[in-house]
Amino acid sequence: MSDPAETAESPADIRLPLPAAYRRLDFLEFHARDRQGLAEQVNATTLRKGLVWHGQPAGLTLSFEGDTARLRLSAGGTLAGDDLAAWGRRFLGLDQPVEAFEAAWHTHPLLGPQLTRRPGLRLSQAATPFEALSWAITGQQISVAAALGIRRRLIAATALFTPDGLACYPDARAVAALSEAQLRTAGFSRSKAGTLLEIAHQILAGELPLDDWWSSSAHPAQLRARLLAVRGIGPWTVDYTLLRGFGHLDASLHGDAAVRRGLGQLLGATDDATRPDPRRTEAWLAPFAPWRSLVAAHLWQIQA
Repeated sequence: MSDPAETAESPADIRLPLPAAYRRLDFLEFHARDRQGLAEQVNATTLRKGLVWHGQPAGLTLSFEGDTARLRLSAGGTLAGDDLAAWGRRFLGLDQPVEAFEAAWHTHPLLGPQLTRRPGLRLSQAATPFEALSWAITGQQISVAAALGIRRRLIAATALFTPDGLACYPDARAVAALSEAQLRTAGFSRSKAGTLLEIAHQILAGELPLDDWWSSSAHPAQLRARLLAVRGIGPWTVDYTLLRGFGHLDASLHGDAAVRRGLGQLLGATDDATRPDPRRTEAWLAPFAPWRSLVAAHLWQIQA
């Protein structure tokens, strides 16, 4: 039975209640990273995003209206979205128990003040696990700006559009239809192109059922083992995928350069010589389990 506070105006037009301290600006800023707006268009209250929904190019409009988020989804000129409410809660991070995390750690001498500065901070989510994983592969060992350029060219190469002309971030089927040469032209290295094609083909073969894992809340250890078995996917890529694609709250981002920079600032170590290395960062994060992803979110924000 649906929450009585959730109302449906049609199968693909719903409203989800928001907590009083929901950080709308954080959500919108995350999805506005690409200022060219090829597949996402953001203004002060609304996100328009092109995505693939159950195999069809679809247009999502998510607008903040008072104390609710309104989600409207259209695909192929028709309305669709029987599971839009569950997906929307995940996408907005509403199932993340940030209040419990803040209550547990608000007295910590270093982290506590950060929680006070940014109450209600959540882990921003990709629209699908495949989008999270493919973005993590794209961003391996390059700057965000460079990764965004490759992402745009990947979206252009797959050429999927909503009924009203907004480009869509591709699904595994669309990526699998590309050749390695097309991915290299988009800016992927040979190794990244091979990894991206491998995961796309494994998804289509049912060997890497990301969407099934997402809907069944598969255990993170199972996901980690299966993903690490793919050539070109290491611990950082897995942790980032778990965090952005599955809302996993205990991914240890100790290998993430931005997390280490944030921790360095928190510890007063701001130069390369004194900044924490991955091993020290992992040790510092360990006591915060099972909330390490949320700690990483605050460390990212320290330098924002």
